[in-house]
Order: sequence, then C-alpha cells, then structure tokens
Amino acid sequence: MANNDMNVQMSQKPGFIAALDQSGGSTPGALRQYGIPDSAYSGDADMFRLIHQMRVRIMTAPAFTGDKVIAAILFEGTMDGEAQGRPVPSFLWQSRGIVPFLKVDKGLEAEKQGVRLMKPIPGLDALLARAVKLGVYGTKMRSTINLASREGIAAIVAQQFEIAAQIAKSGLMPILEPEVLINSPDKAGAEAILLAELRKGLDGLRGGHQVMLKLTIPEVPDLYRPLIEHDRVARVVALSGGYTREVACQRLAANHGMIASFSRALIDDLRNSMSDADFNAALAKSIQEIYRASTVKA
Repeated sequence: MANNDMNVQMSQKPGFIAALDQSGGSTPGALRQYGIPDSAYSGDADMFRLIHQMRVRIMTAPAFTGDKVIAAILFEGTMDGEAQGRPVPSFLWQSRGIVPFLKVDKGLEAEKQGVRLMKPIPGLDALLARAVKLGVYGTKMRSTINLASREGIAAIVAQQFEIAAQIAKSGLMPILEPEVLINSPDKAGAEAILLAELRKGLDGLRGGHQVMLKLTIPEVPDLYRPLIEHDRVARVVALSGGYTREVACQRLAANHGMIASFSRALIDDLRNSMSDADFNAALAKSIQEIYRASTVKA
C-alpha cells in the first residue's frame, strides 16, 4: 500500500524535504527572487499562475526525484493544480517517488509575549478530507518565536499540538513548525525553552500517533537529539530560516539525525530567464548540496 511505503520513506529514507509552499504573503518575494517583478502580473490569479509554473518547472526537473528529495510541501493552490496533466500529489508520488505534504496554516497573528501564534484555520476538516482524497500524506503549519518567553513558547507549542491532534484524526501526518527566528535577540535561550516544551507535548501524546517537527537549526549542535530519538517523532527536519544555502548546510551538517526542509535556500540560484539546461543544472547542484548536509554529518 502506498501509505505504508510513504511511512517508511518519511521515517527512514536518507534525503530531504523540498518546501514549495510559499503562500499569498510570501509569493511576490519568491517571484522577485526568481526574476519576475511585481509589474509582470496583475492580481492574485495571475501571481499564482506564475508561481505554479515555477513550481512545475522545479518538480519536473530531472534531479527532482525521490532519490534525494524524499518529500515536498505544497501550497493549497499547488496541491489543486496539475503537473504534466496529472494532479500534483499523484504526479509527485507516482512519477517522482516524492511524498506530498500540504501547508495548512493561514498566516500569523500579531506578536504577543514574544511569539506569533497561528491565525484560526477555518474549514480545516474539509481541507484535510480533500487532501486525503488527492493522496497527500501529511501537513505542515508554522508559527514563529522571537523572544525567549516561556509563556509565549508554551502557548505556541500548545496550539501546535492541539491542531496536530485534529490533523492526525484525519489520517494525515502533522509537521509542527514552531520557528525560532534567526535574528532573535536570545535564539539559544528560546531554543532551550522550546526543547523543554516540545518534550512535554510529545510525552503527553495519546493514541499511538506520531508527529514530525520542523525546527530552526539550533545554536547548540545536536540540541534536538532528544526529540529525534523520541518514539513519538517520525522525523525532525530543519528550516533554512533566511540563512544562505551555504550557511544553512554548514549548520545542518553539525546536527546528527536532522534533515533539511529548505525553501529559499533550495531555489536561491534559480531564475526564470535561465535555459532549461542551466536551470536543471543549478537545481541539481542545490539538491546535491542539501542532500549531502542532510546525510553526511560532521
């Protein structure tokens, strides 16, 4: 059964996760980075058409396969779109051997107690049901931590686990992403509090469910080793968080058992104006560097 194969791939296979989930707020920046200015499109529909074209170009590139890219996180519009005439989730899994995930959060509240909680997610159950029908394996949801605030971080983690329980009931694997911002004035302090709160949340899980965790690469190498070894954690993955690919890969290589789930650091060198040959070569180089940092540790 495909789901069993996905379970094995996500818990055991070497490689990394490609984050192709830029949504409304971050899409203009992703298009600018790709070489498409704001003046090149008019309105959201046109913007999302262009970002989908970029993602399809990535997903259909020769190097973008399950040999090194074990999963991809999709924006809702990408999940609903097609690649080479097939729904994107089935294209990824059946044609590329890549496990599809879906970003489900709807953005962030204003900062309070040094953190930004997720906004409410209306219609989540219906979205999860649609994702299941399309062959999606899991979900991802992001909130952010700026300050080493015990109360704020506890609230972030509680919200993440509460929604993860709802997601797990639908049969999907939740990725919890409480991101510590890389420019936090006390990043190490925030990460220490986050570790303690995540361990409490994991220890309190019931019903045999597992989760995945997507975390900022910590200041102290191997800080998250207890989470990686926890029996309720299928995988711990790292976000690039604004680091360059070179810096993100250097930091990741010092963290044993942690693999990448990079977005900006994956597509940094890709441009709309590139020939297919140059585009594919640049993407292959990026994939190899991230794969190495995920699998060959210092």
